[in-house]
Amino acid sequence: MGLFKKIAEALRKTREAFRRKLDALFSHGELDDEFYEELEDILISSDVGVESSMEICEELRERARKLKLRSAEEVRKLLKEIIEESLSFDENSLEIEYPAIITIVGVNGVGKTTTIGKLANYFKSLKKDVCLVAGDTFRAAASEQLAEWGNRNKVRVIKHEEGADSAAVVYDGITSAKARKTDVLIVDTAGRLHTKTNLMEELGKINRVIDREYEQAHKYTFIVLDATTGQNALSQIENFNEYVKLDGIILTKLDGTAKGGVVLTISREYNLPVVFIGLGEGINDLEKFDAKDFADNMF
Repeated sequence: MGLFKKIAEALRKTREAFRRKLDALFSHGELDDEFYEELEDILISSDVGVESSMEICEELRERARKLKLRSAEEVRKLLKEIIEESLSFDENSLEIEYPAIITIVGVNGVGKTTTIGKLANYFKSLKKDVCLVAGDTFRAAASEQLAEWGNRNKVRVIKHEEGADSAAVVYDGITSAKARKTDVLIVDTAGRLHTKTNLMEELGKINRVIDREYEQAHKYTFIVLDATTGQNALSQIENFNEYVKLDGIILTKLDGTAKGGVVLTISREYNLPVVFIGLGEGINDLEKFDAKDFADNMF
């Protein structure tokens, strides 16, 4: 299946719900206040946040007025442009540079370990040498699960015993990466510790070790979010933003939800790019996010 078809299939539930409502609105709606109010309701029901929905509709109204648009089809095309623009970031800022250390954060249950396995496969497809670090030493069997993905991808996995110091595991991973000139080191982290203070201290220690031990590496912190949770994913961004500087988002399970509109809220309200999206359960079902493809498949 081609990439465009994979994205189209993954967004099918979101697109069908969104397009059906848009079709009804644009087939009979005049471009008046009621039209924009109804459009705002449609965006909100597609899990675009209230604030983002209001901003998008206001921008659409102003640009349509300045361009003197009269037909619903013209306004529809403009809406698509605005959505694409909202999701677009400087391409250079999203390019991974090597050697790279990618720290993966997120709560338990969002598919963090599976996402790391898919990331390893993605970078291997680019002919990069990859190593995984089992930094989640708190969740039972987390290291073993990561080791299974390492075996599937035929990449090294650095792990210690359950309950070990996560920062010490990361230190060993960096030592191995430097010795072997590894291109990509992917670090798993605990999804939840006993208190927020524990989580802050754990992530802080890991970041200090990375900064101190591998200054020349390019560092990225990506948060994994489950698309099926919709707006609830936003509180997770806020929680982790307190402790670490997030560079981007990996959105999983996009194929299992009609709540794909949350992508717009993330980009507009948090100024964070969606870097990768999960399009299925297979090892190859992780793709770089493309704003144009997303917008095309919404309409």
